[in-house]
Amino acid sequence: MSISTPGGPERRPTVVSTGKKPAAGRPAAGGKPAGDKAGAGKGTPRAGAGGKGRKPIAPVKVSQGRSWGPIALFVAVGVLAVGIIGAGAWAVYQGAQPWEKRADAIKGVVDYRKKDKDLVTGGRHEQGAIKYDVLPPVAGPHNPTWQNCMGDVYDAPIANEHAVHSLEHGTVWITYRPDLAADQVAKLKAKVQGKEKLMLSPFEGLDKPISLQAWGFQLKVDNADDSRIDDFIKTLRVNASVEGPNANCDQGVTATGTTPRDLGNQMDQPTQ
Repeated sequence: MSISTPGGPERRPTVVSTGKKPAAGRPAAGGKPAGDKAGAGKGTPRAGAGGKGRKPIAPVKVSQGRSWGPIALFVAVGVLAVGIIGAGAWAVYQGAQPWEKRADAIKGVVDYRKKDKDLVTGGRHEQGAIKYDVLPPVAGPHNPTWQNCMGDVYDAPIANEHAVHSLEHGTVWITYRPDLAADQVAKLKAKVQGKEKLMLSPFEGLDKPISLQAWGFQLKVDNADDSRIDDFIKTLRVNASVEGPNANCDQGVTATGTTPRDLGNQMDQPTQ
């Protein structure tokens, strides 16, 4: 603003500076607040330490892995269940098969009914000693008197001629080497003792520790723990008989020794 004095030149007012700056943040006269920029307003980060804005924090994702324990257990139970069902189905299937097929399915069994049909012809009674090509014998001519086979356990060899007659009646005859370990013999005794149409005796000259005979069938194994022993007994006891399930097994020879006893023409009378 100019000041005029009468009769003198126009003078400008003197501006006196105090040396002080406007307070920070206060707008200068006639102007906008310091630091105000276009677009500043909502959403603008607040000034933090050092004058820098705070960055937004990204959410942290927590990775939760699968719990494999329950899954593995579920799979194991499923596999076990399938195995049990499969084994049961197989057992039912096997049980429905004719006994001849089940016998042939036993690994290592020799079926002389297929190899020599004349050998397994029944009813041929002869007195005296008889020569057998298969040892222990499984069939053929035999003494008119059978060996007692009511679960009898003989501690010495018995006559083949009487034993074969017992086979004809449906007996399973288990034989073993005389030097077989005592615990092995005990296991065989437990399978035989007191059970009709089973008998046990030592046998000289076996090429395997244990040999099982039924009429027309034979199985040789290395030890008494072999599961095929039970399979052989279950499948062939009584079934292999050529005189029917009621053929006698008692009232036979109970003595040991390899010489047959000629006791006359003992008739095969089925029990009632």
